[in-house]
Amino acid sequence: MAGKHLQTQNDGASDDDVPGLDWRWHLAQSGVEVDTTELEFALMRTFEGFGRWQSECLASVCDLAATGPENALLHIIRMNDRPKTIKDLARLTNRDDVPNIQYSLRKLIGAGLVLRRGSGRAGVSYVVTDEGRRVTDDYGALRRRLLLQAVANVPGFSDRLAEASRTLNLLSGIYEEISRVAATHRRG
Repeated sequence: MAGKHLQTQNDGASDDDVPGLDWRWHLAQSGVEVDTTELEFALMRTFEGFGRWQSECLASVCDLAATGPENALLHIIRMNDRPKTIKDLARLTNRDDVPNIQYSLRKLIGAGLVLRRGSGRAGVSYVVTDEGRRVTDDYGALRRRLLLQAVANVPGFSDRLAEASRTLNLLSGIYEEISRVAATHRRG
């Protein structure tokens, strides 16, 4: 979609120029570059909106000021009703910032939503408390009433979501690989 707005003339006009809109990007020179840059910009906005949604939805069901990633950790710990280690949490969230994960876990433990079990490096895992189970259940119910009802009202959106998930998972793998390449060839 955005690629159709690629600048095709030296004066900056495109084939379907929209008055008042400038589709040029310093990061993009071809159609695929414009499409990729527009997607990245949409991802940034979506990530921030998603984080706000998670924080507001959680705040509606409990008295905890938590970030989107902290909320995600709570639900991932509850996922499948099995204990999770920090290694599990890092892998499932595609994060490598273990000190930040540990900080978030301390916050969730302090709020009485998560319990730390075991000891030692390999023996520590995390589970939700009864209060954590209540909060995640209430969150799920509110999520169904607000988000999922809104999504269900968009015709054909289920198929679009499935395709978006496949695309985002593919893109995640591409970003992981090119991150390794960039790290390997970093300037000294």
